[in-house]
Amino acid sequence: MFNKVLIANRGEIALRLLRAAQALQIRTVLVYSEADQDTLPVKEADEAYLIGPPPVAQSYLQVEKILEVAKKTGAQAIHPGYGLLSENATFARRCAEEGIKFIGPSASIIAIMGDKVAARRTMAAAGVPVVPGTERAPEDLQAALVEANRIGYPIMVKAAAGGGGIGMQIAHDESALAAAWESCAHRGGRFFGDRTLFLERYFSRSRHIEVQLMADEHGNAIHLFERDCSIQRRHQKIVEEAPAAQLSLELREKMGQVALKAARAIGYSNVGTMEFLVDEDDNFYFLEMNTRLQVEHPVTEMVTNIDIAQAQYRIAAGEKLWLQQEDVALQGHAIEVRLYAENPDNFLPSPGRINHFYIPQKENVRVDGWVQSGTVVTPYYDPLLAKIIAHGENRAEAIAMLQATLQETEIEGIKTNLPVLKDILAHHTFQAGEGNCYFVREMLGKAV
Repeated sequence: MFNKVLIANRGEIALRLLRAAQALQIRTVLVYSEADQDTLPVKEADEAYLIGPPPVAQSYLQVEKILEVAKKTGAQAIHPGYGLLSENATFARRCAEEGIKFIGPSASIIAIMGDKVAARRTMAAAGVPVVPGTERAPEDLQAALVEANRIGYPIMVKAAAGGGGIGMQIAHDESALAAAWESCAHRGGRFFGDRTLFLERYFSRSRHIEVQLMADEHGNAIHLFERDCSIQRRHQKIVEEAPAAQLSLELREKMGQVALKAARAIGYSNVGTMEFLVDEDDNFYFLEMNTRLQVEHPVTEMVTNIDIAQAQYRIAAGEKLWLQQEDVALQGHAIEVRLYAENPDNFLPSPGRINHFYIPQKENVRVDGWVQSGTVVTPYYDPLLAKIIAHGENRAEAIAMLQATLQETEIEGIKTNLPVLKDILAHHTFQAGEGNCYFVREMLGKAV
């Protein structure tokens, strides 16, 4: 096992990874920006180093500065968390060149799965069903129009290097496609440095279901069942649960086996997630693979009793998987909500000083957060404040526990999406387990 690791992230995931490392008696090094110098992760790390001003391009994305800190402090490995450098193949490659273990898969796998078009081709070649769409990125709008007519409208335009819902837009006809083409290319270039786009068929009643994987560096792999992440706004998840409601045992088993088949086909190691779109007829299609820890990993931890963050450290240190597939069993039901500093009417970020912050501590309720009363939420980063996760013997119990917790939660000083989360949990469609990817827009009437 490692003696010391560097955590190249911030906020709640930095705190989560610090504590997972400390549980394994690994010393921790944290890098931070000027905006985060008074935050909990900085206070809890064994060592913390300022690497730059608030903008991520000048701090958290500074590959060479982070490597310099790792070498100076003797960190043997770097955990990138999620977002930021977590799926940056160049960073993973530079870590290898410096003899520092990148906690995640190899740079070559990150590169393939990070290019959504290449990932589609790779999965199709491995026999995994993919969403009907373009096999190669159309060269221009005219080529895209031809492809869209072949696939059929409505259609989803996506940035090939995209993630987190950025660079995605639905087009219902040719004129909408023309508008979406330039808009998505612009956002792809701005956020990912790549204007390449591709097209996929749009399913209006689809569910987003993903399978959590664990694979060691010795060829062993297991899955930890699925999560339903259908409740989204702006194509970004805000409520997740495990297991998925209304999913047959047969489909669960089939999706798990297909996910393992895909992981083995590319020689995957460490933890990762295969994301699928499930249509109204229970056909499922590969969407993408996230080659990192997921924001929503706690729901899987709560129904399997497996610490996925600790598993990442152990696998990266070279351990063989300590579990067989038959050792993993579902225990009850877990639901997570993401509490964001954002306007509940339009979902735009709402930075500012939190005057009062209180989430009650309850049995079977877990809170992964990083803010306190007095914390200043800056406009520089993702506005996630906390994840609140409830575990129950069944889904109804988990919903009730989560509702009770949100009812007593108090936040003053900034706007948050707390009212929206309450509305979702109280809605009869959600309670019946019948939500889909367009629930927030269609059931709550929100413009997303």
